[in-house]
Amino acid sequence: MSNELKNGHIPAPSSNFLRGIIEADLTAGTYSSRSDSQGQPLPQVVTRFPPEPNGYLHIGHAKSICINFGLARDYNGRCHLRFDDTNPEKEDQEYVDTIIDSVKWLGFDWQHNGNEHLYYASNYFDVMYAGAQALIRSGHAYVDQQSADEMRATRGTLTEPGTDSPWRNRPAEESLRLFEEMRDGKHPDGSLILRAKIDMASPNINLRDPAIYRIRHATHHNTGDKWCVYPMYSYAHPIEDALENISHSICTLEFEDQRPFYDWVLERLATEGLFKKPLPHQYEFARLNLTYIITSKRKLKQLVDENIVSGWDDPRMPTIVGLRRRGYTPEAIRLMCDRTGASKNNSWIDYSILEGALRDDLDPKAPRAVAVLRPLKLIIDNFPEGESVECSAPVYPPAHPQHDSEHRKFPITKTLWIEQEDFMEVPVKGYFRLFPGNKVRLRYGYVVECTGCDKDENGNIIAVHCNYFPDSKSGTEGSANYKVKGNLHWVSAEHALAAEVRLYDRLFSDPHPDAGGKDFKLALNANSKEIIHAYLEPTLKTAEAGAIYQFERHGYFVADRLDSTPGKPVFNRAVTLKDSWVAK
Repeated sequence: MSNELKNGHIPAPSSNFLRGIIEADLTAGTYSSRSDSQGQPLPQVVTRFPPEPNGYLHIGHAKSICINFGLARDYNGRCHLRFDDTNPEKEDQEYVDTIIDSVKWLGFDWQHNGNEHLYYASNYFDVMYAGAQALIRSGHAYVDQQSADEMRATRGTLTEPGTDSPWRNRPAEESLRLFEEMRDGKHPDGSLILRAKIDMASPNINLRDPAIYRIRHATHHNTGDKWCVYPMYSYAHPIEDALENISHSICTLEFEDQRPFYDWVLERLATEGLFKKPLPHQYEFARLNLTYIITSKRKLKQLVDENIVSGWDDPRMPTIVGLRRRGYTPEAIRLMCDRTGASKNNSWIDYSILEGALRDDLDPKAPRAVAVLRPLKLIIDNFPEGESVECSAPVYPPAHPQHDSEHRKFPITKTLWIEQEDFMEVPVKGYFRLFPGNKVRLRYGYVVECTGCDKDENGNIIAVHCNYFPDSKSGTEGSANYKVKGNLHWVSAEHALAAEVRLYDRLFSDPHPDAGGKDFKLALNANSKEIIHAYLEPTLKTAEAGAIYQFERHGYFVADRLDSTPGKPVFNRAVTLKDSWVAK
């Protein structure tokens, strides 16, 4: 937290419209007079992140998490984690647990002044029910007996008003009795519904007597079988915000048309004495639209159910658990969210912005290592048989504070592994790596001169031969006498760690795989996952699950959190060193 915030000063005005709104409210003291139920002053900024526990969080949720928790942090406020669990048929404790874990992993918590602000909408069901009864008594709600199809047919269109339900003027006493019977389980699902009484001719269809309670004979993950009626999200949401003293209720643009109903509910219940003013206010920002992914929970679940991916945490999935397993860091995701900002205008953000944030986060801090992904044998013919010479390389990049103090050691021997692309029997113009007669430096080792190659019966190259210059070792005085253009990565064949490496790429080849009703499965990238068997420098034998390295030349790789075992890591490619999709 900055010194300015610690001293109570407001940060300088920002182009972020949400910050502008908050700063204006702080200046005006809009929420300065509020206190909690114990009479203690409330922060002037109270936000919330309210996921429904019906699936795994994805990168789009990360944007909302960063905005809500970040604004509360920056303005000395607090942010609540609230589970909007009003739909018992789709929610599960598994999703509650993974959401909690994901938010914490991203670097946020819901503690404020020693108190935890973790809430469940289902804990407010009594208040919501009482609020609905108050609306019925005041003539603002009624029990309707129309079927879902009948309600749909009478709702009207964007250009035509709706038609009043024949039950719209049902006496309040009768609606109260039926509503109690609905709660007590005396009516089957879909037979009755409680609707707000607003305006069937409203140009905003969301105000044409929206449903606020429906019958669901279903066991709830939190309340069990206590309830047979459950509130609609659009009704529950403002009540939850008011009960938690939310000041700035921030959500995505698809809820903009719902804001008039949000205000309607709060104003009516405040009039009935349930809430005090100032009331929460809803603000909308453009959701994160990232190319080359889908964020529909239904479609993501389809990928899992049809075994197109290995699970919710498949490293190609845009879920938080998938990105984490892929090797994305909390810092990179927060950086991407910060760079894309908050706007009122929907736009597409290229996936390369997320990849670039990961590179920028890892470049100054990821330890380096050598990996040969597509191995070709290199034999140094004049190197003594059975001997090895220790080579040294820095563990960390130059910008890292431990750069000068930590070095990794690995041996060079007679037989090495190099990359297949580092030898060309007949070189093309501008090729500076190994070819007969050419000299190159083995990085951190010696200068060698290529003498030829071995081939199998089909003409495939199976080994390359060279001679080394004993006085050319890197770090010695003699190395300055050799001027070569090529610098090759290598590992000792005798000491290398054989490891499974998974080369992950974007799951879809189309930047908008499900736009315009397209079948997103037709856009699956057939090359989104390749499993290879590589050779790594021996220091990686001690790599712990979740550890991230830069494999020099190749990119950033993480030891898989689930499949790595002590002494036998499995690596996932998180991102290449450069954007390989620029020309696509």
